[in-house]
This record gives sequence, C-alpha cells and structure tokens, in this order.
Amino acid sequence: MAVLDPLKVVITNWPTGADGEPVVEEVELINNPENADDGVRTAPFSGTLYIERDDFKADPPPKYYRLTPGREVRLRGGYFVTATGFESDADGNVTEVHVTYDADTKGGNAPDGRKVKSTMHWVSAAHAVDADVATYERLFSAEIPGAETGDVFDDLDPNSMTVLRGCKLEPELANTAPGDVVQFERLGYFAADPSAPLLFHRTVGLRDEWANIQKRKK
Repeated sequence: MAVLDPLKVVITNWPTGADGEPVVEEVELINNPENADDGVRTAPFSGTLYIERDDFKADPPPKYYRLTPGREVRLRGGYFVTATGFESDADGNVTEVHVTYDADTKGGNAPDGRKVKSTMHWVSAAHAVDADVATYERLFSAEIPGAETGDVFDDLDPNSMTVLRGCKLEPELANTAPGDVVQFERLGYFAADPSAPLLFHRTVGLRDEWANIQKRKK
C-alpha cells in the first residue's frame, strides 16, 4: 500500500504497551485479491496512520462514502474506525483526523455482521518509507497533435508529468527491485525507477468511482 497525498490519522483509543508507547501489530494483507496463489504479506499497524487526503471530508458532498465525521469505514486488513474529530490550519485545511477503532473488527470484519460502505488503504506513520512518485497525464494538449501547425511538438504539454514528493509507502515497498512493477492499492501500477531509489512511475491508473464523479461534474 502507498499513500500519495498523506493525511495523518490518530486512533485516540489505541492501546499502549508497558513502556507507554503505542502497540504495534502486524496485520495480514492479500498480495493479489484476484489470485490467492500470490499469497499474503504482513504490514505494521499502530495508533498513527496516513490515509489519502481525498479519503476524508469534513463536509462531505452527496455520494461520498469515505471517512467523514461520525462515519465508520474499514481500514484494509486492519479495523473498523469511526471519525470523531479533526484539526485544521488557519486556512481551513485539515491537518489531522481523530478516530476510534473497534478492537473486535481486526481483519476487517465485524462479529455483529454490520457493514461499511468504504474500505481504505493506509500506511503506519512510524514505519512509513518516504518516496517520490511520478504521475502522467496526456502527453499532448491537442486531440490531434500538430493539426494546426504541422509540428506535433508544438502541442506537447509541459505539465503532463507531476512528481509527488513525500509519499508514504509500506516498508515492504522499499525492497522493490529497480524496474519492477508493483500495484499500489486503489491507485494503479507503478514501476520502480531503474536508477533513482524510491522513485516510482505510474504506468497504469485504476478506476476510481469518486474521481469519475468529480470529473463528470466539470
């Protein structure tokens, strides 16, 4: 799992150990939901996490099913959590979300059978690996490059590549070999740069229904 635009989440009722430090658990994650033969892995889970900034809205619009004040969601492989509050800066930007967790829902299922409408990916803040991620949009700004001037290079979009700094990755991704392609859950497929460590390039995006809803409104 990887978080490209990190927002801090604090589980306010998360337990601490005898040393007063937050307990760290290892949760089991499926490597490939479409192929059980690809096995499982573990990732650290603790009281402070990162989620995608778009996965929390203080004032949610219609058809938004992710984390909002008072709503319960599932953290992949972890627990059900409910947002209880948040902090914001002087400009109104949310800087930290507070949640409580249900200790009986480890693994992502509730004993009483209740359901949630959203499952979100996350990364443990204390164990996160910092990385840069390059994303790409259309290379050309025109539908038919060069149609007006006769030179396709006149329609190159200089902003087609964006490099995101300070992305947060689960520890296992630090071991990705140069050139290998991995899937970041809910985000797409990314190739590790062949020469720059901890730089990933998006090769294929994944369908995001909320993002599609926003695009249809434009």
